[in-house]
Amino acid sequence: MDSSKIHFILKLVLTIILIQTLFYKLTASPQSIYIFKKLHIEPFGRIFSGIIELICPFLLFIDRTKFYASLLILINMTIALLSHLCILGIVIINDGGVLYILACICFTISAYFSLLYKNDLIKDYNQFKKTFL
Repeated sequence: MDSSKIHFILKLVLTIILIQTLFYKLTASPQSIYIFKKLHIEPFGRIFSGIIELICPFLLFIDRTKFYASLLILINMTIALLSHLCILGIVIINDGGVLYILACICFTISAYFSLLYKNDLIKDYNQFKKTFL
């Protein structure tokens, strides 16, 4: 299979997971409220995280912004994983660890894309230097 098809499928998987969890965050589901109350960042953390999960999937499909989208998702998922490991636990309200597994999947895919597209950052930096410095 062509690597561009694999990349598209990975972006689609990432988008589906983020949009799915976004729905629960922005509709204030009891599980989502429980998580963010336990982290002491309810409602602002829940809404901010939801906004990131709303914007980034679309930015992943735009060539100019795909690195920044994958980096933002990576940061968001790093925070989610650290929250699970340090404060929340892997299983939350008898979910069987589903949220943790989804965060691991998103972390892995976004880390892959961040490394894959890191040259975009270098290119943007060189363009910035040429233009402004």
